[in-house]
Amino acid sequence: MNSIFLRIYGGMLAALVLVALLGVGTLHLVNEVRSDQYREGLARGTFRLMADNLKSMDEVERRRALVVWSRLLGIPLQLQVLDEAQLDSRERKQMQRGNVLVRQTGPHSARVYALLEGKAPLLLTGEVQQISEQLARATNYLLIDELIRYPVAEQPQRLAELKEAKQFGFDLHLVRLEDARLDLDQRRRIDEGDTVMALGRGGDSIYVFSGIVDTPWVLEIGPLYQMNPYPPQLLVLIGALGLSLIGLIVYLLVRSLEQRLRVLESAATHIASGRLDARVPTRGADSVGRLASSFNAMAEHLQSSLSTQRELVRAVSHELRTPVARLRFGLEMIADAESDKARRKYMDGMDSDIQDLDKLVDEMLTYARLEQGSPALNFQQVELCGLIDQVIEELAPLRGSVQVQRAPLVSVLGEDSCWVEAEPRYLHRALQNLVSNAMRYAEGRVLISCRLGHKRCRIDVEDDGPGVPQEAWERLFSPFLRLDDSRTRASGGHGLGLSIVRRIIYWHGGRAQIGQSETLGGARFSLVWPRRQGE
Repeated sequence: MNSIFLRIYGGMLAALVLVALLGVGTLHLVNEVRSDQYREGLARGTFRLMADNLKSMDEVERRRALVVWSRLLGIPLQLQVLDEAQLDSRERKQMQRGNVLVRQTGPHSARVYALLEGKAPLLLTGEVQQISEQLARATNYLLIDELIRYPVAEQPQRLAELKEAKQFGFDLHLVRLEDARLDLDQRRRIDEGDTVMALGRGGDSIYVFSGIVDTPWVLEIGPLYQMNPYPPQLLVLIGALGLSLIGLIVYLLVRSLEQRLRVLESAATHIASGRLDARVPTRGADSVGRLASSFNAMAEHLQSSLSTQRELVRAVSHELRTPVARLRFGLEMIADAESDKARRKYMDGMDSDIQDLDKLVDEMLTYARLEQGSPALNFQQVELCGLIDQVIEELAPLRGSVQVQRAPLVSVLGEDSCWVEAEPRYLHRALQNLVSNAMRYAEGRVLISCRLGHKRCRIDVEDDGPGVPQEAWERLFSPFLRLDDSRTRASGGHGLGLSIVRRIIYWHGGRAQIGQSETLGGARFSLVWPRRQGE
């Protein structure tokens, strides 16, 4: 899939299918738990009432009561010894806490256990199928049999105590016949001692009414609801709606993202075709916005690099033309020379041109290594004062008329030595370029000073030459640049020395600067970089 939307939507679809499968399993488990709780709530109060009544009976009374209750409830009831029942420890503890145990035995049936505590604990067991008029009649019979033992005025209070003590799973009320929600025919049946079942509002529940003889009370049980499991179709509907909503939201989110990526793709195509000025708008601070900023930075660097490369090629062509022309001229003059002395003169000139070409190639390779990517730098502890003295010793003899000096070290640390972290070979090259450049334009003196701070160090190379105009400071470090005033081509060099210095100090995490020397009056070139790399 090439579309980001389709990929995200496919992933969301797979996640939704997985969630739907888990939801079906969860729905089934929830329905089972709800079914167990429903059956337990239905049977708990009735079975606990029967179990409490059986405690005070003897063996004959218990058999008679079980027969009567079985006929009333419509389910077989029996007593068995607790130890003979196949119950685990969790189920035993549940009944010992006064609860009723419900075990599902079929799709719509369950076996109910109620404990009769005593010296020999017994279990009252029965099979509950569903709510039926017979079960409701039996519950009414048991409750009325309990209530008639108390005075009429105390019967409502006793019913409330029974409801709380036996934990019936439905409401129990004593109401007067005229207050009961019954029609005339149902009230007549109540007066005749019948049990009446009436539908609740909405038809999703039932109420059971039974009159209590010689009292104004009617026992009202309900509402009683059928167990309605959550339908799986509901989950399918929710899943379909959720999938549609997720798809809409993902599409709206991804559409703007794809549009921005198409703009980025178009700009990349333009750059590939040679239009290096193509850029993309950098809207927002999200990943695409950061990608656009990085893309523009890459395009800027690419355009700058190609521009530099073109300038480099043009400048190299121009720089090579002069020594090559001199070599060609020297070869022609050697052929026409009339003496060995003349030929030697032309050969010495050709050798000088070859050395000039060799220096140019060396500077071009050095500049290319420093300009294209990060060079391999091996930072070490360098004794800066010793390195400056070494450079002075190497370059001072090349122009005896110029005095090259190192000023005393200035350090806030009060150290006798000046250790810094640097790449010795490249830092040596940078100092050579600066000092040789200063010696080339100095009239008689070059001064090198070194300063060390807590975190940074600085080297200044000053000369007493004509200096550099301030308007040329910004472009002086450009490759193959030579000014047209006192620093002319006659002074030598190829215009790469200061560019190499700038790149070397850049890879050291510092910068190269130019200014006016307050001490000698000429130019002042400065290198500033961290004493320890990474700080």
